[in-house]
Amino acid sequence: MCFAGIDFLQKSGIFKGALDKGCKERMKHRISDNRLGIFLMFAYMVSYLTRINFGAVIIEMVSATGFTKTQLSAVVTGSFITYGAGQVISGFFGDKIQPRRLVFIGLCVTVLMNFLVPFCPNPAIMTALWCVNGMAQAFMWPPVVKLMASLLSTEDYNRASATVSFGSAGGTILIYLLSPLIIELLSWKAVFWFSAVCGAVMAVIWINLCPEIALTAKVRQEKNVPVAKVMLSPMMVAILLAIVLQGMLRDGVTTWMPTFVSETFNLGSSVSILTGVLLPIFTVLSIRVSSKIYAKVFTNALTCSGVIFGAGATFALMLFLFTGKSAILSVLFIALLSACMHGVNFMLICIVPAFFKYTGCVSLISGILNAFVYIGSAASTYGIAVLTESIGWKLTVGIWFIVAAVGTASCLVCVPAWKRFTAKK
Repeated sequence: MCFAGIDFLQKSGIFKGALDKGCKERMKHRISDNRLGIFLMFAYMVSYLTRINFGAVIIEMVSATGFTKTQLSAVVTGSFITYGAGQVISGFFGDKIQPRRLVFIGLCVTVLMNFLVPFCPNPAIMTALWCVNGMAQAFMWPPVVKLMASLLSTEDYNRASATVSFGSAGGTILIYLLSPLIIELLSWKAVFWFSAVCGAVMAVIWINLCPEIALTAKVRQEKNVPVAKVMLSPMMVAILLAIVLQGMLRDGVTTWMPTFVSETFNLGSSVSILTGVLLPIFTVLSIRVSSKIYAKVFTNALTCSGVIFGAGATFALMLFLFTGKSAILSVLFIALLSACMHGVNFMLICIVPAFFKYTGCVSLISGILNAFVYIGSAASTYGIAVLTESIGWKLTVGIWFIVAAVGTASCLVCVPAWKRFTAKK
């Protein structure tokens, strides 16, 4: 199956002749940004399959295992914590070790964790394994950013970043479409085994086709620019706050949407899980729109982020007004809110790091920024479970609106500073 996948990629022209004699030498040189973007998109899609599958089937696990929402949300929260912490570690090594090796190691470990989770007898062991999975998953994004920043021009980097981001939507669509079918035919356990197989296939393809980069290549580097000084500037503190808040909404809403639909409108678990397919469809549209707006309307990444965050706040308010009244409108507004957060994520996590290439630590800075996403993710995934059990979904959604409003302000307040910063760099 693995070699069939490689053969398909060769025949499709994505990496034609990649396994021919002399391929390793050719891989050392710059390759087409379109081909690289597509290749990385598939890898990122598989990383999502092996990471968000737990959230996709959590509602079924509650009914099948007898574990509570709070217990199972702790599993996801633990993985968010280790994923966030791992971003910094991955970012550090991403500037020193070949991205090809780091991502391959991450894929191998995540395959093993996905295979073992269904055998866990209790939430504690499940949490331990999924925390390891979170750490393994962290060895995906910072090395990918390093790979793109090293091989592509700024314009090509922006385009490739948008292409790679579609992988997250593709992985989400696939897992939310297939999970109900797999659950009906087999069980929730089979969802993890299916993901493990996909990860194994991608690991083989990745180690054979991923290009290597010259880690010793010289970059324009300013003297005496420690990463700590960069990250602790007032502008970056505001950006980090916005990143945390969008992480709270993006992953918290995605994880608990099926449960929200099921508990609010008394729909079955399979139908509720299936509604999650809408989220990535809107995400694809959001990333495309965000990249176009950034390139042609707002050339300032923070202005663009603030506008998108503001739209998300509007949709959160509409969701608050229609919670419990209309299942269709509620699902629509959740999808739009989630899409906006993915648009903000694209701007702050994909576009912003490239401006720090001058430091020579773009992978580390990318890892730090992404780590803050998962501070928000961890807080909201567990926090939403606690809030809904204590104050209900209506007031919880009202808190989402407040979070989105604060995020909007955090982006807009540092627009002038970002404009001055990018003018210098």
